[in-house]
Amino acid sequence: MDEQDMEAAVKLLVTAAVRDGGRRVSVHLADQAEKVLVVALSHQPGAAPEGEVFTALQALATVDSCGDDLADDGRRLWALLDAAPRPRRPPRPA
Repeated sequence: MDEQDMEAAVKLLVTAAVRDGGRRVSVHLADQAEKVLVVALSHQPGAAPEGEVFTALQALATVDSCGDDLADDGRRLWALLDAAPRPRRPPRPA
């Protein structure tokens, strides 16, 4: 798992959820089959999608997909990250 990508994804999702103007933000994490799902719920219905947050998420190397949807309890923003260990680089010749 790339901890920097995970931290960046959580910050991006939470910041976007806070901008929705609700009183609360919920963050949920789930993992399965070397993938991690991060979901931020804004608890604010009717928020408009935000293109720049998705562009920033897609720029992260370990983000497989991202998006949002609206529900009765607010907007859900999510990112699916690849948690498989990255292959080690071979040592440099001396």
